[in-house]
Amino acid sequence: MSSTPGKQGSNNDGPSFRGVIGTAREQITPPPGIYSRCWAAAKHDVAAGVHRPMTLTCLTFQTDSKQPPLVLMGLDLMTWRSREDEWFVRNGVLEALGLPPERLMMCLSHTHASPAVQRTNADKPGGHLIASYLEQLRGAAIKAAGSALKNAVPATLTWRYGKCDLAANRDFPEPVSQRILCGFNPAQSADDTLLVGRISASGGTTLATIVNYACHPTTLAWENQLISPDYVGALRESVEAHAGGLCLFIQGASAELAPAEQYVSETHVADRHGRRLGFAAISVLEGMGPPATNLTYIGIVESGAPLAIWRREPATASTHLSAELLWTELPLKKVEDASDLQTQWRIATDPVLKEKLARRWAIREIVGEGPTSRLPLWIWRLGDSILIGQQNEAYSALQTQLRKNHPDRPIVVGNLINGSGGYLPPVEAYATDLYQVAHTPFASGSLEELIRVARSAIQFLIA
Repeated sequence: MSSTPGKQGSNNDGPSFRGVIGTAREQITPPPGIYSRCWAAAKHDVAAGVHRPMTLTCLTFQTDSKQPPLVLMGLDLMTWRSREDEWFVRNGVLEALGLPPERLMMCLSHTHASPAVQRTNADKPGGHLIASYLEQLRGAAIKAAGSALKNAVPATLTWRYGKCDLAANRDFPEPVSQRILCGFNPAQSADDTLLVGRISASGGTTLATIVNYACHPTTLAWENQLISPDYVGALRESVEAHAGGLCLFIQGASAELAPAEQYVSETHVADRHGRRLGFAAISVLEGMGPPATNLTYIGIVESGAPLAIWRREPATASTHLSAELLWTELPLKKVEDASDLQTQWRIATDPVLKEKLARRWAIREIVGEGPTSRLPLWIWRLGDSILIGQQNEAYSALQTQLRKNHPDRPIVVGNLINGSGGYLPPVEAYATDLYQVAHTPFASGSLEELIRVARSAIQFLIA
């Protein structure tokens, strides 16, 4: 950010959006006994209990109470493996509020300790509960949106960047082969950018905090038998205990990022990770001044040294609010079609292979069989900030490049928004034996094309 006197600087915060903002939360903890297999290496299909409650947090943004809202939701779920099941939940909110698709973003935290939400698993142990759980999710989302709009009050959204080193690179070259493993790589750096938004009522009370950070919630793995939000649960608890209000988490572009210590069954490790990120977010909040103010250079005081004096001064927040839904064509690799993968899945007996085939089959059905796949990209402008939402698991280059292009404004980037697709690795990764490359349906250059489209869209919105 610019450090010009009187302007917002790299260690300065300023009001980004002023309008009418609502908050609400609903519990979405699944019923006992639901099918919850996520890891191919797991020896169980049904969760034995619950570590922490699963939640759905909702924020609504309006220029005034008579205008249609932008609706932002954060859900403790891993992924959508069915376009129809995802649309069943999201369309329920759109219909209930009478909104077009561009005005709703449903953000999955990507916890790998969540239940399955794919009705084609109905024949699995506990699978008979999936359809009713989807009904529960749909009802909770509709209720939360309605409650947030009902509770909406004049408020200011303020952003500030920080850092947290919880995320580490997880593309680890196996020492004795050319294969790249999915685990901590101490030789590579990771994007540690943390973006925190604070929503403050007119009197200064914190209504909500938004935390945007890129890190896979894969602390709890195949030996864990508890439903859990992973580290996101303790993150929320820490931030809400300190700041008050609600905390909504947006999973960033984290395809190659995860905690260094992961794949465990001990829930205290996930809680420790969450507090680590939570305390970093609290530090960012403590660096913010009162809402609707900015540090402004006011002059010099001559002392033993010439002292530059900066003071908190009132600042006017933008009331700009807009939403765009764009479509981009991403090239697909030439791989098996969905029917071939389905056949392989049916005859497979090895549980690890069967799980891998199921994932590839589900993704192939989502992206289609043609040479390209037409995928959505959501771009919102909230005052001076930009929110980017897309369905895939993009590498962190998506967020680092967009933020580098626009260092003067907050750029929120979300993976797994309004659906789930495949990995988006960078071009150079396609020459390696990498899990994300082997299992993505997207061809080389897809990530770069998405970055290009997002960059152009941002330029258009801020012009």
